[in-house]
Amino acid sequence: MEVAAPLLCLAAAVLVWGVLWVWGSWERMTRPEQAGLPGGGSRTLLVTAHPDDEAMFFAPTILGLARLRHQLFLLCFSAGNYYNQGEIRKKELLQSCDVLGIPPSNVMLIENRDFPDDPDVRWDPDRAADVLLQHVEANGIKLVVTFDEGGVSGHSNHVALNAAVRTLQAEGKLPKGCSVLTLQSVNLLRKYLCLLDLPCSLLLARDALFVLTQREAAQAQGRPTARHWEP
Repeated sequence: MEVAAPLLCLAAAVLVWGVLWVWGSWERMTRPEQAGLPGGGSRTLLVTAHPDDEAMFFAPTILGLARLRHQLFLLCFSAGNYYNQGEIRKKELLQSCDVLGIPPSNVMLIENRDFPDDPDVRWDPDRAADVLLQHVEANGIKLVVTFDEGGVSGHSNHVALNAAVRTLQAEGKLPKGCSVLTLQSVNLLRKYLCLLDLPCSLLLARDALFVLTQREAAQAQGRPTARHWEP
């Protein structure tokens, strides 16, 4: 009993510290100024490879940035025609963006042989960088959001977009004041832990973390493109 009491006190202290740490991290990561993100009214460009990427991977980021009053644009590099459903998926992209709060006038979809929806084709990052830069400059973009070097799902088209952004950064071509935010790839276990992954996300988040409210989660689940899967 004499040994158990100090252990219980230690466990209680660790638990309290853990709760306070998670709470402090939550407060830090949910502030508008987290990671030096541009302020409200900033023009943000989400760069995706296929219709459904915006909903499947970026819905929390889109809704979180909308909550911070960012003006959102989306640049999709293909119509997602891998299964010959390009026309359907183009319509669904616009519907999905409408659900997520991106107006049709701010949605740009590229249909170019240089960027086929095909995991076996590696897009030329220099060509993708040129196209991306044109849209950044034309729309006065202050924040570019896209995949990280792992592509989240590992899809080669996703990875190519990250390479394009890194090319622009390395060559100093992005306009002054334009920042980049990439979606962090995680392992399969963390993807399916749901809320149990929150402490890990708070600990490992490198730049920004967006956690949806109940209303935003319901909004994200109303997306129309959820039935498509990565080839």
